[in-house]
Amino acid sequence: MTRIADLELLVRAAELGSLTAAARALDWSPAAASAAVKRMEAEWGVPLFVRSTRSLRPSAEGERLLPHVRQALQALQQGRDAAQAQHQALQGELQLALPSDLGRHVLLPWLEEFQQRHPRLALRLHLADLNSDLLRTPIDLAIRYGAPDAATQVALPLASDNRRVLVAAPAYLAQHSSPTTPQDLGAREALRFMLGGEVPPAWPLQVDGQWLQVQVQGRRSANDGEVVKRWALDGLGIAYKSWLDVAAELAAGRLVHVNPHWLGEPSPLALVVPARRQLTPAVRSLRDWLHARFAAMAKGAGR
Repeated sequence: MTRIADLELLVRAAELGSLTAAARALDWSPAAASAAVKRMEAEWGVPLFVRSTRSLRPSAEGERLLPHVRQALQALQQGRDAAQAQHQALQGELQLALPSDLGRHVLLPWLEEFQQRHPRLALRLHLADLNSDLLRTPIDLAIRYGAPDAATQVALPLASDNRRVLVAAPAYLAQHSSPTTPQDLGAREALRFMLGGEVPPAWPLQVDGQWLQVQVQGRRSANDGEVVKRWALDGLGIAYKSWLDVAAELAAGRLVHVNPHWLGEPSPLALVVPARRQLTPAVRSLRDWLHARFAAMAKGAGR
């Protein structure tokens, strides 16, 4: 296989009209330069130069090859420049707002690995389930559930197919039985997540192709998604959680998917910034990193 250094020698020799001068310019020995030309001529099966005692010029075959060689070298240099520019951009500081449960148990190890790959990049994490105002706070980007406001935000999808699911601990279902109809949920202990201080009186479920607002009740509610999951793991009731939040617990059997044929509402996850100019190389690289891991997570679960 032809080496890039050999191609560079070929172009330089054609420009200088001297293999010795090209070798000197590239800090090669004349013998190494001569061997490189012979190697390329043998590999390609054509003479590259016409030599005389005082000059060297490309052969007819060499003249036809040179534009393609120059184009290939230029493309490689552009690729190097782009890679170096992106690597250099991954420095400075990013302030991220993350959902509480997902941030602690899923995103945190992925972000740590990302930061180890880019040690000049500092991450400042803000974990809360209440959405920050990206225009009024020093947050560079947020990772959020739900459809973003297209009028004021730019969103890059991370997990578009995510949904909410009903989950409970095996011990709770063993004691109280799994609901067989949506209305049965009203007689179970609902572990409810509050958003904006509001306790939801109903959970949206798609049953037999029809969307229902299923009334629920319970003594426990919290504005922190991790607390709701802990209650579910402790066998205190049924929770209505993002699949991403509970995928690990479902895989380990610590939680059970209650009636999987009842579909919860869509809960897409996206990386959100307030303006397109804030889609810096660091932000785009982080998005690509997380998107790939969410895709692998879904594939591993057979979703």
